[in-house]
Amino acid sequence: MTSIQQREELKRRIWQIANEVRGSVDGWDFKQFVLGTLFYRFISENFANYIEGGDDSVIYVNLSDDIITPEIKDDAIKTKGYFIYPSQLFVNIAKTARTNTNLNTDLAVIFAAIESSAIGYPSEEDIRGLFADFDTTSTRLGNTVENKNSRLAAVIRGVADLNFGNFEDSQIDLFGDAYEFLISNYAANAGKSGGEFFTPQNVSKLIAQLAMHKQTTVNKIYDPAAGSGSLLLQAKKHFDNHIIEEGFFGQEINHTTYNLARMNMFLHNVNYDKFSIALGNTLTDPHFGDDKPFDAIVSNPPYSVNWIGADDPTLINDDRFAPAGVLAPKSKADFAFVLHALSYLSSKGRAAIVCFPGIFYRGGAEQKIRKYLVDNNFVEAIISLAPNLFYGTSIAVNVLVLSKHKTDSTTQFIDASGEGFFKKASNNNELGEKHISSIMEIFDRKEEVAYVARSIGNSKIAENDYNLSVSSYVETKDTREQFDITELNKEISENEKKIIALRTEIDAIIKEIEA
Repeated sequence: MTSIQQREELKRRIWQIANEVRGSVDGWDFKQFVLGTLFYRFISENFANYIEGGDDSVIYVNLSDDIITPEIKDDAIKTKGYFIYPSQLFVNIAKTARTNTNLNTDLAVIFAAIESSAIGYPSEEDIRGLFADFDTTSTRLGNTVENKNSRLAAVIRGVADLNFGNFEDSQIDLFGDAYEFLISNYAANAGKSGGEFFTPQNVSKLIAQLAMHKQTTVNKIYDPAAGSGSLLLQAKKHFDNHIIEEGFFGQEINHTTYNLARMNMFLHNVNYDKFSIALGNTLTDPHFGDDKPFDAIVSNPPYSVNWIGADDPTLINDDRFAPAGVLAPKSKADFAFVLHALSYLSSKGRAAIVCFPGIFYRGGAEQKIRKYLVDNNFVEAIISLAPNLFYGTSIAVNVLVLSKHKTDSTTQFIDASGEGFFKKASNNNELGEKHISSIMEIFDRKEEVAYVARSIGNSKIAENDYNLSVSSYVETKDTREQFDITELNKEISENEKKIIALRTEIDAIIKEIEA
């Protein structure tokens, strides 16, 4: 079986588990138990692999907890960020899952122990609360202990039966891919509530490539609205590990999604000392001010959400917003995220941000912010993508590319919304590899492409009231059938003559019949 076939089989079986065990439990809620179990198995096997260190004579799962010395535990936590005793490993719990009458409480104790093992260590913040959404005593699992244990056992046994192959060779990638597959499928089937935190993989890939374009190394990469971490992880997945020197940073306001992002980092083998995901409101309680600037910033912030804006008079003096001289509207925080990203961006870096199209042509405060961005030559490109690429919305979004190191005073506009830049799928349109390559080639060359791309001088944009809508500068190809009016009129005239002649013949025939 090829690696592609193995992944597809794995995805099929994971989705089958999710569907079989959820029963009457809402699928979007129940995702936590499937994802949590997948994560529990991963960190168990990852930790056991670390302890064994490639020594075939050491089988950690068979060892007694009693042989673990304080020195062994201390050293492991400093390296891995957490500790799991042999008896707490997923494989040992899975063996007796169907007969263990204390399964739900045993799991709760294990999860608490794993999290508390990091207390007092540098990894404490990265480990704390990882299992908070895996509530094994929740009534969502059932009203009785027996019902709870039955469902938990079904999930555990289903995940235990999955074949991830040899850990050293493929397990890490397979775990991570399976995890993202499960998130994306829940998002696709959950409408806006599920899709709001997940950026489709190929869109994430495009964003990552735009942000890291022609940068041989970046100090670190940052997402101010991190969601499940998919944008950050695309940077890791599609670029050599050494290119991102100091790791991955992100902030997320939703607690459940914040936990998913941290789990996702571990599942893609990003160690605790190579990532920092913060919980909180990026606009009013920003983290990582001491870590900026960032050479690469990627983001898909929420579209047109409310924020405190002008109701907090101190914000106009905030270093992030003050240079623009105006705050984003209280009912549309989009440009607040843009200005935040710009403030955190280094002089050599790029930010690639998914944006709602309306912010590029509306007036008022948004127009004033566009004026600030254009007059200071921060806008490198605006790319219009195809509609229906995201879960839960059919909007044709734009990608805003910001840069502080432009060598000319033009802005590139790319219309990648038409045929040739996406493929139709069952539920959503999709960006394929060839579409991403085409967009990146156009972005890189900065040459005019009829009906697709133009570079416009910033002075011309100023004359157009700082309108940054792609359709204002890139002509749409007229695909309607073209007609030669003169030739058409000639044909009509000839047809009319034929009709008259035919009527004359018919009248003559009728007279003969009546005679």
